[in-house]
Amino acid sequence: MDCKEIEQLVLAAIDAEEVLVTQDGSHYKVIAVGEMFDGMSRVKQQQTIYAPLSEHIASGALHALTIKTFTPTQWKREKMFNM
Repeated sequence: MDCKEIEQLVLAAIDAEEVLVTQDGSHYKVIAVGEMFDGMSRVKQQQTIYAPLSEHIASGALHALTIKTFTPTQWKREKMFNM
């Protein structure tokens, strides 16, 4: 799958301010930033990103996936460590 395609799938499904997707071989990393993650459990945050991609994961089109989520405030603090 293409990184832009993954970004679009996630952005279409959730109210995120920013979604960044990188690829290293067959491994993808998704970083999502949005107020919606404030107060949400880590498991729920992961499920929120996983849900719009689950069909592609099940089909094998999308393989290894790392998901990181941040509120905008957290992202300002963590951006330099996650880029």
